[in-house]
Amino acid sequence: MSRLLFWIALIVLIGFAVRAKLRAAARRHDERMPPGPSAPPPGTQIENMTRCAHCGLHFPASEAVRADGLDYCSPGHVRLPPASR
Repeated sequence: MSRLLFWIALIVLIGFAVRAKLRAAARRHDERMPPGPSAPPPGTQIENMTRCAHCGLHFPASEAVRADGLDYCSPGHVRLPPASR
């Protein structure tokens, strides 16, 4: 009976040791990783996106070329007909 308890205790101790090593390795890995994307700094606004009436490309609304109430991605697409939807 004492041998059985010895082996159970040994297995439990090995399990705790392996678990501690894995946690320490994960902690070191997290410390080396660069920080993830964070919220934009105060005062920075997220820009609305729009779609080109000719090719369907999505791009920032501030870069749009507007003609006849439609948004285009470039002056070259203004001269082309809008795509049918």
